[in-house]
Amino acid sequence: MTDLSTDPATQTTSADTTAAASALLAANRRRRRIRRWIAIGTLPLTLAALLFVGKLLSMYAFAHQSISAYVVDDYAGSEASARGQEFLNWFEPFKAPFNVGTALAGAEKLPEARTKLEESLELAHGLEVCTVRINLALVIERQGDAAAADGDGAAAAEFYGEALTLTSETPEECNSEEAQQQSSDPDRDMQKTKEDTEDRLKQKQQEQQEQQQPEEQKPEEQEQPEPQPSDEKLDELKEKLEQGQQERDQRQDGEEPGGTGTDKPW
Repeated sequence: MTDLSTDPATQTTSADTTAAASALLAANRRRRRIRRWIAIGTLPLTLAALLFVGKLLSMYAFAHQSISAYVVDDYAGSEASARGQEFLNWFEPFKAPFNVGTALAGAEKLPEARTKLEESLELAHGLEVCTVRINLALVIERQGDAAAADGDGAAAAEFYGEALTLTSETPEECNSEEAQQQSSDPDRDMQKTKEDTEDRLKQKQQEQQEQQQPEEQKPEEQEQPEPQPSDEKLDELKEKLEQGQQERDQRQDGEEPGGTGTDKPW
């Protein structure tokens, strides 16, 4: 019987098989290393893509919550939702401070609202500035109303002047249909709101300025001349004087005055 372990042909086949298996294992290890490095290399891109999608979804969610809360006068809830848009505020960066400022204005936190809307205006570009300018002007107008209610007419007039300047400097492009479509409130006619605001501010500013005029600058009332006695009164007065003189002359002569003996007032 032939010993297979000593057969040269069998030994060659076994060696070839072992070499092929080793080469296959080595190739598999190389492929695994390549896949691992590819996975590591693309991990930042994968995370960025997930973050991008998550940010988009969160923006729409926070914006919807902020608007819904504002509609039902839940200004605190609207503000909280709008502040959620501020994290990693890459897309339309003006919207987060705009929504926060609008919510603060609804809660009558006017100084804070103005600060956020001014921040929004700095971040806005193109037609984005239209709706921001309108809301900012309305907030400043309400600051003027509050100052007027407190009796500070000078501060009220200053606020009205600032709001009027802001409104009058609104770009002409804001009167376009495209700007109307981008408005935060499409049901509000942007051009009409702008014109009404300007007229209202001019009237309020004028009223406050008139109230602040010094007394000496106001037209003085004309002095009414003292009424002069009529000719009839003068004649009557003359008769009384003559009668009084006659009575004095009679007393001096020892005569009794006529009438009741009582001097008449004159």
